[in-house]
Amino acid sequence: MRSAACRPDSEKGSLETMPDFDSSTQTIPAVTGMPRHVAIIMDGNGRWAKKRFLPRVAGHRKGVEAVREVVKACAERGIEYLTLFAFSSENWRRPPEEVTFLMQLFLRALEQEVEKLDTNAIRFKVVGDLSPFDPRIVAHIRRGEALTAENRRLTLTVAANYGGRWDIVQAANRCREEDPGASITEERLTRFLSMGYAPEPDLFIRTGGEQRVSNFLLWQLAYTEFYFTEALWPDFGAEALDAAIASYRRRERRFGRTSEQLREGEPVPQTG
Repeated sequence: MRSAACRPDSEKGSLETMPDFDSSTQTIPAVTGMPRHVAIIMDGNGRWAKKRFLPRVAGHRKGVEAVREVVKACAERGIEYLTLFAFSSENWRRPPEEVTFLMQLFLRALEQEVEKLDTNAIRFKVVGDLSPFDPRIVAHIRRGEALTAENRRLTLTVAANYGGRWDIVQAANRCREEDPGASITEERLTRFLSMGYAPEPDLFIRTGGEQRVSNFLLWQLAYTEFYFTEALWPDFGAEALDAAIASYRRRERRFGRTSEQLREGEPVPQTG
């Protein structure tokens, strides 16, 4: 079964229709040698700065440079979707001065980077609950999304004030609003997830040595391949991305089947 890939448009109260994508629990998605969708938790900015006796904010600034390099590398390698976890719904618990700096850095990046993305045919999207953000940030997000809406070389999604549980709950509530008497099925719920416009991630990367998903894309990571690295995010670039992709290529993606089934004539086609 293919999930209807639509996403809720909170401003219009309607659904934005997108192409359908395979659900890894309903069918067996095609597997390619190059991951179609890469999702990354960018961890380690603060530790990178601490190792250099710098303030944590210096690590966040350096992290923006790493984002530029990884976006460029993904586009050059033909990856179609890149999703970056920039700010979780739990990150509000950090020291107020750090949160304030992160918001300022986000605004500055929006002001400086969106036109470059458009020039390089990259579509820009943000998912998460934007209601707590400064109106200037929200305005720049909406402007960037509108400016780059027709670009298809790479879709760069930034998860900001995002949480996987929040995503599932808001999707369930939208299902109930649409038809209170209908059962909530996987297909219906998927239509309202914030990333309904994208296929499920093939490869999940977390930098910084931690080995957990931290409430990121809980629904979408059902059959994603995980890659953890000790590299701190500011040190993660094109070469490190290639190492993660090489690890992904060595994986046997069974989607519930056995290795014997793959060897006996039911392989997932490897292309790309």
